[in-house]
Amino acid sequence: MTRTAAPKGVAVLGSTGSIGTTALRVLDRQRERFRVTALTANSNGALLREQARLFSPTFVGMVESSSDADEAWKSGTEALIAAATRDDVDIVLNAIVGAAGLDATLAALESGKRVALANKETLVIAGDLVRAACASGSGEVVPVDSEHSAILQCITGHPTSEVRRVVLTASGGPFRDWSAERLASATVADALRHPTWQMGRKVTIDSATLANKALEVIEAHFLFGLPYDRIEVVVHPQSVVHSFVEFIDGSVVAQMSVPTMELPVLYALTHPDRVADDGVPAFDPVKLSPMTFEPVDHERFPALLLGISAGEAGGAAPAVFNAANECAVAAFLAGKIAFADIPRGISSALEKLSGMAAGTREQLLAADSAGRRHVQEMFKC
Repeated sequence: MTRTAAPKGVAVLGSTGSIGTTALRVLDRQRERFRVTALTANSNGALLREQARLFSPTFVGMVESSSDADEAWKSGTEALIAAATRDDVDIVLNAIVGAAGLDATLAALESGKRVALANKETLVIAGDLVRAACASGSGEVVPVDSEHSAILQCITGHPTSEVRRVVLTASGGPFRDWSAERLASATVADALRHPTWQMGRKVTIDSATLANKALEVIEAHFLFGLPYDRIEVVVHPQSVVHSFVEFIDGSVVAQMSVPTMELPVLYALTHPDRVADDGVPAFDPVKLSPMTFEPVDHERFPALLLGISAGEAGGAAPAVFNAANECAVAAFLAGKIAFADIPRGISSALEKLSGMAAGTREQLLAADSAGRRHVQEMFKC
């Protein structure tokens, strides 16, 4: 008689955000394979309470104090590390936004966990530290971003030496057809009107500036060990082809699906296996056609090259890029700066701070803090 394996324990960090709620929908359909053992949120106590009621985790934590918080919940940033390192957790799905996700990722990897990583900033800020944590703790990183999930699906079973290049696709965001003059007056509401994806506010703005794609290029470099000259970006407005991999013999393999984050979330949990799931709509190539591809207009969207250049420079530059971008996006969302000020702030921070020391976690976090201060002082926000 075949014995069914016990469900794997999953910690969802950032459970009330866009990726976190998506992950819980997937996990709810896969209860025979996974159990939610830990949940953390930043400040949405009401939704976290409802999630805890539905999944009955053994650990619940909230980073910021809230009147909606339960007295039994763990609090503060320590709750993230506590959730990520529990003995009843096999997989940590890190859906925290920004640099706040770094320490939990490192702790989980050092504890030998699989990290299903939706927090791309972790790799951007400290890719070398993440690699070292994987080596020392025998943990592993499996990407949740649709583009990196696509690459992983295409190259699994192939050594990096067989890969000529990878091509990440970008939707182009809501401003793909806007002129530079029109972009100068873009509002927050305009920037949040993404044509194909429903995402959190910060990542939606990053998609509008293409800073998100720069972060993904740096992430791909660390995930797959590819040099930057073998990672390219092309605009694909329909968001059906999530990435291409070109092999050394000229063959090109692409991963396609309807634009939903549920599929890459599920694959990050089950990789390298595939399991049945009825949550993703069937693929209809006729309905999803035509599929088109365009070059990136770097003059209108300078954040992409700024980020790639930061990645190539290495050291503190990626951390400064990420921090300056986070701060500038927050200022834009608050109505304090214009859309075009986002890449302007990034460029200024990189010019001044890229040479900072970057050999340790503390030095990288210092570069992160300096990048934020620079943008705040530049725009007086």
